[in-house]
Amino acid sequence: MELELSAVIGFSGGVMQGLQLHPDNEHIIYPLGSTIVIRHIINRNQTFLRGHDQRVSCITISRSGNLIASGQQTHMGFQAQAIIWDFNTKQQLQVIKLHKVLVQSLHFSANEQYLASLGGQDDNMLVIWDVATGKGQCGSTIGHEPGFEVKFYNNSDRSLVTVQNLLVKIWEADYVEKKLAFRNINLGNIKRQILNLIIHPSDQFAYVGTRTGDILELNLQTALYKRAGPARKLFAQGIQSMALLPNGDLLVGAGDGTLAKLGSQNLQVKIQTEVLGGPTSISLTSDGTHFFLGTSQSNMYFVDSDELKAELRNTCHYEKINDISFPSNYSEVFATCSFNDIRIWNARNRQELLRIQVPNLECFCIGFTPDGKSIISGWSDGKLRAFLPQSGKLMYVINDAHRHGLTALISANNSTRIISGGFEGEVRVWKIGKQTQTMEASMKEHRGRVWAIQTNRSNEFAVSASSDGSCIVWDLRSFTRLICLFESTMFKQVLYNPDESQLLTTGSDRKITYWDTFDGQSIRMLDGSEEGEVNALAISRDGNSFASGGEDQRVKYWSYDEGVVLYEGIGHSGSVTKIAFSPDQRTLVTVGTEGAIFIWDVPQGND
Repeated sequence: MELELSAVIGFSGGVMQGLQLHPDNEHIIYPLGSTIVIRHIINRNQTFLRGHDQRVSCITISRSGNLIASGQQTHMGFQAQAIIWDFNTKQQLQVIKLHKVLVQSLHFSANEQYLASLGGQDDNMLVIWDVATGKGQCGSTIGHEPGFEVKFYNNSDRSLVTVQNLLVKIWEADYVEKKLAFRNINLGNIKRQILNLIIHPSDQFAYVGTRTGDILELNLQTALYKRAGPARKLFAQGIQSMALLPNGDLLVGAGDGTLAKLGSQNLQVKIQTEVLGGPTSISLTSDGTHFFLGTSQSNMYFVDSDELKAELRNTCHYEKINDISFPSNYSEVFATCSFNDIRIWNARNRQELLRIQVPNLECFCIGFTPDGKSIISGWSDGKLRAFLPQSGKLMYVINDAHRHGLTALISANNSTRIISGGFEGEVRVWKIGKQTQTMEASMKEHRGRVWAIQTNRSNEFAVSASSDGSCIVWDLRSFTRLICLFESTMFKQVLYNPDESQLLTTGSDRKITYWDTFDGQSIRMLDGSEEGEVNALAISRDGNSFASGGEDQRVKYWSYDEGVVLYEGIGHSGSVTKIAFSPDQRTLVTVGTEGAIFIWDVPQGND
């Protein structure tokens, strides 16, 4: 059975034109991993389109808004599917498969009868599909140069344009003969890698954006190059997105984070501003006075078209998320960490409450002290940093806590001790006072990275898991080894069962193993995954259930005693890195390498 997805935090900002405003001006639609999110702008309610099994690569909406089409990327040698959805019922209408590896671009015809699809560089096919039947009407290879975007004319269901590396082609479809014919637009001596296009409502001309950073205006009637702009200054890192305002002015997003408005008369910059990340999506409101902007750093802005005043509406991680933590017995907020920053989230409305930035460093692990007075974190520079949870102000730093990086930590229940582990394999115990932080003990048994540390309820014992294939139970009173578990794997996670009679481990061998804490013997071994390493485990408070996730991108919800998967959650498009039950046991939060946060409903009666 499928795990019910409650909410998501994130946005795949790298998908070109992935953030789109629905024609009803009430919903925004965007991809997150293999899931498509439909979010109401005002009340922020989310619904999900789930049918893809890999990363969504493109999205398009029909002119009426009744239809959505989405394509995906898949593994080399496999066909990538595209799905046509009914917006009103949120159901799949058609699933089409033809392109190899990647669906690069999709676009509906003006009358919504046809859908054009363009494959990636491993495919290079252009196909036109009948929306009603899901059958291909006609298709053709576009040549050797990879294609980046396809668009129908605004007033024709037979004419369309593709942009490719160095080429722009106008296509004419013959649905009776089931043929596609093309003619190249003559660009003269201009050599450009062309990335995207917009067609003027009259269908007389089009603008294309280039990797060089200029815009070319093309006459579609004569198939000739007309002019280029801006004349004096090119946009850095290429043109990533464009839109046409009602008055004819052009909105342009460049890879360096520049957002500009160009006059239609001379293609010169009228006004420009800067945003965080390169603008990859521009989606205008129906009256053209405002637009939604999505960037490569997964930020969403609401922008005034006249002054280009950008209001940040949503933000999330855009790099791999390494860890997640809830405060003790408080389910309203949680923290995540990634490259450059720690973020605190409101679990109910999914809004970011606080961001703690440490530039150019990666945060590997995070936790709240049990008293809730500090956030503790381990960083790639080997330092342990503690912050105030409300202001984000730095409380203290333990320099050189671990060589090469601090990779795992946990705070003891009285909040006066922190146990940490690092790349070098040491486990260290720190005594935390009001003014001082001193090392109580250093335990050097592991020979590889310490991936996880857990304590029992009384804080008398701690267990650490290492990439060298060992898990060690430590006596925190004498700082000596009690039990050592060995397996031919890289251990990624270790947990105490709440009754402390057993340990649960997982790692690179794809197994989930139960261990007896009395003698350290393996009791039971389950196949955690068929396809990839299992990275993450979380166990419910009563010990009846646990959850796992890993490189197969699936979240599995298990019965602890029976050792069987009861529910499975599909939505991530990268490896699942960490899992956590909320303290109230109502939700399960998972994070992954694609920067996504998924919040799942815990099945009631099984937790």
